[in-house]
Amino acid sequence: MNNKIENLIKKFAKLPRVGGRGGQRIVLALLQDKTGKSIELASALIDTAQSIKPCETCGVLTDTNTNHGNEPRLCEYCTDTSRANGQLCIVRDLGDVWTFEKAGVYRGRYHIIGGLLSAATGITPDDLNIKNLSDRIKNEKITEIIFALPSTMEGKTTQHFIISDIGFLISDLKLSELASGIPLGGDLDYVDDGTLSIAFGGRKNI
Repeated sequence: MNNKIENLIKKFAKLPRVGGRGGQRIVLALLQDKTGKSIELASALIDTAQSIKPCETCGVLTDTNTNHGNEPRLCEYCTDTSRANGQLCIVRDLGDVWTFEKAGVYRGRYHIIGGLLSAATGITPDDLNIKNLSDRIKNEKITEIIFALPSTMEGKTTQHFIISDIGFLISDLKLSELASGIPLGGDLDYVDDGTLSIAFGGRKNI
């Protein structure tokens, strides 16, 4: 196999849920296409990688064109004043945000932590986006923290650590998590809108 093709397959294979066989199919489809889609894809990837960066407040990926001068780069959720309702939903990644938005069950603000604490993968508190969480709670007058992390050991460990980290603020906060309906070990992007709506609407206090 050509070294360049093999290297490209390996790159795609490292993407989540793709694997070696999937990477091979993608590369073959792109290389055999005669309409120029591979060039369009490469151009779109370069443009996106250069212009999309994390929101400096919540971690949601946003266009750097929204950053004017020395002002912080903020996403659409952080600049939407109608979402300043005192609720802050803590999620693992951007995919979870998209799941909530698609389901239409939440209209507050988000905080992406970017992973889960795990000894197996070496993820520590320093790797999580939680350093500004206490300041957000105070500055944005947050009254409820909603934990929407995976129902796994790593998810629960991360949740408990965050609660401990913001401990001095707990007396003024309502802490809640999604109700039953989310399967044990399940990710939000596998949950249908109806189940997510029930789990969110029936969230329980911690």
